[in-house]
Amino acid sequence: MISGMRRLLTARNSLLGAAVIACVLTAAIWPPIPQPSAYHLFADRRCLLGIPNSLNVLSNLPFGIVGLLGLAAIFSRKANQTGLFFDRWERWPYAALFGSGVLTTVGSGYYHLAPDNARLVWDRLPMSVGFMGLLTALLAERVSVLIGRRLFVPLLVVGAASVGYWYWTELQNSGDLRLYLLVQFGSLLLVVLLLAVYPARYQGTGYLVAGLVAYAAAKGFELADQEIFELGQIISGHTLKHLTAAGGGACLVAMLRVRARSVIAELTCPLSRYTDSERSSGLGSS
Repeated sequence: MISGMRRLLTARNSLLGAAVIACVLTAAIWPPIPQPSAYHLFADRRCLLGIPNSLNVLSNLPFGIVGLLGLAAIFSRKANQTGLFFDRWERWPYAALFGSGVLTTVGSGYYHLAPDNARLVWDRLPMSVGFMGLLTALLAERVSVLIGRRLFVPLLVVGAASVGYWYWTELQNSGDLRLYLLVQFGSLLLVVLLLAVYPARYQGTGYLVAGLVAYAAAKGFELADQEIFELGQIISGHTLKHLTAAGGGACLVAMLRVRARSVIAELTCPLSRYTDSERSSGLGSS
């Protein structure tokens, strides 16, 4: 039985490694992807309350609200008392994720006031940190806390560097989005894979799945920006993208709240609160 479990774990790790290699190779061999020239021409450019592009600016506020709620969930006194995570370090990838939501409110709002490439850096930078924060959180929860610890900072650096590289290529008149797209879509692909093939240590996975579905819907709204706005010139696809993506973040906050309740129930089984490394070292023995 033990050998069978080891083979299953090896198969899972091999699949994950193959997926990482496939994503990197795809980005490497794909021709450079320039920023579309019309990217900054959003459908809804109305000025309301003296705010240019007002709905695209104001619709970033929910990111900050969700981010603050998420940070409160992981750093509150209640979270410390109940043991929201089996390993206290696991809060930090979520801190990066929800902190990026707060910064996105500022960065994306700043960008949408007067869209251009220089301002877009401050929109994409916190987003790239958020993608890597989510990926690290799932690696720690589903694969190994040790792996999550080791990859946390390097992945955040790669995320930030992807935006820096894109902007540098724009300044060289040879814009290339490949690394940024790898960070965004590659990380989400790996998150889906982790959910599919690795077992969960916590309850609330359904909320995470709902959050991913919401983000996919948000990307659809983004692509249909003009078409949605033309339906009645009430709201644009890009504004809906912001609201739906923030809703996806709210799903993650709900996941953590469910997790807190499930961990309270598991206090009746003390061994469940220790990581695998702690158990093997004898810290979980009575």
